Amino acid sequence: METLYRRPLPDDAIGFSSSAGQAIFAEALAAGTMGGYFALAEQFHTQSDPAFCGLGSLVVALNALAIDPGRSWKGPWRWFSEDLLDCCVTLDQVRAQGIDLDTMACLARCNRAEVEVVRPGAAADDDGDDALRAAVRAASSGPGTVLIASYDRAALDQTGTGHFSPLGGYHAGRDLVLILDVARFKYPPHW
Repeated sequence: METLYRRPLPDDAIGFSSSAGQAIFAEALAAGTMGGYFALAEQFHTQSDPAFCGLGSLVVALNALAIDPGRSWKGPWRWFSEDLLDCCVTLDQVRAQGIDLDTMACLARCNRAEVEVVRPGAAADDDGDDALRAAVRAASSGPGTVLIASYDRAALDQTGTGHFSPLGGYHAGRDLVLILDVARFKYPPHW
């Protein structure tokens, strides 16, 4: 059986830890659009199952937002982990088919997060793309808001299809977002 250890990033993606990625980070930090990064970095987590990108992203978000799960994780500790995200859909269903954006929103809401779903525009004259950029800017300007992107990996020349990952920051000058990919076994965080 062939095994895999990470895939190379496509040419138009910039590895977060590369010298170019670090320079972009420094510029975005100086511009004030990395404000949410640090809370996310403290909670960064690799999804525990190939189909758990949505759950892994939500664990990062809920813990970064310091939302108390209100129930025990292990022993006396209350902490979000993927196995606590069992409302709206069963973990076996997620393992078999993943989740969609509306189920992600349901999971976040039933775990006491305030949720707004922002979808990019489908047509050139639609203001959805502007609304999405505004949401990215707001989440990147300071702590307290987390944006989880739902995207098609194929559109980024990556292998796979639907995926979720938290966005760690924004470089407005280059119109780049920092994707904190929770499938780090597949792709590292990248711009």
